[in-house]
Order: sequence, then C-alpha cells, then structure tokens
Amino acid sequence: MGFILDAILLAPFKLPMWVGGKIAEVAYAEMTDENALKTELLKLGMRLELGEITEEEHDRREAELLAEMERIRKLKEEGSSR
Repeated sequence: MGFILDAILLAPFKLPMWVGGKIAEVAYAEMTDENALKTELLKLGMRLELGEITEEEHDRREAELLAEMERIRKLKEEGSSR
C-alpha cells in the first residue's frame, strides 16, 4: 500500500523528469543522425550534375556537410566512451 501511495505522491515530480529525459533522447538521436546529411550530399551531387549549381558552390556546401558529419561521428565516439 505504501508503494502505491508513494508513487501517487511523487508522480508530479517524476513525470517531468521522465518527459525531459525522453526529449533529450530524441534530440540527441536527431542531432546525431547522419542520414539527412547523406541525403543532402546526394542531392548536392545531382544538382551539380544538372547544372543547377556551380562547382565552387558544390565544393563549399560539400565541405560544410562533411564537417558536420565529422562532428557527429566525434560526438558519437565521445558518447560511447562514457
């Protein structure tokens, strides 16, 4: 009986912490998802092939995307080493 009463009384404090933890998990998953960057790289290559962007614009944007992918990989490595 005490366990149920404790759970009811502490729910207003535990629920926000649980929700906050779930939000943090989802944010981290989205922040470290490389699939969107890979898709963007493919689109970038297609736009170059179609003549929609210049070689310089392609190279600049590609360097930005690759740097972002490297940042994500480092973040993942740091997270797995903890």
